[in-house]
Amino acid sequence: MLRSQLIHPVISRILAEAGHHATILIADGNYPASSKRGPRSEVVSLNLMPGLVSCNQVLEAILSAIPVDAIQTMMTETSGPYALDGDPPVWAEYKETISKAGIGVELAPIEKWEFYKQVATDDHVLTVQTGDTQRYANLLLSVGVRMF
Repeated sequence: MLRSQLIHPVISRILAEAGHHATILIADGNYPASSKRGPRSEVVSLNLMPGLVSCNQVLEAILSAIPVDAIQTMMTETSGPYALDGDPPVWAEYKETISKAGIGVELAPIEKWEFYKQVATDDHVLTVQTGDTQRYANLLLSVGVRMF
């Protein structure tokens, strides 16, 4: 019986196989998971319906299971149909979840096209596709090292 919050068998297997610097994408419901991913990554679809499950719920589960060195998010656009004034509300949820996990990592926003490039690398091992409908909810986690 697992003790972490993460109990999904496929996600657990992939995380167990991942090493330092491997990346995990937690994708919102609008992310093009079929085309914007690494060549060796697996996609696990948890997008049951709009809003379920959320990226923050997946983040909480994954942070309970593995060490994380870095968390990147897609930078907001300042013009166009998806523009926002300030940070998206979901980022406040992420900061609270990260703080509760006690990992001392901050969100690092990167430009949208650079984010896609960072995902589409050989280090990308997993995409968890959610039903999250919030804008700019995508997260790219870098697997850390267990410290004894």
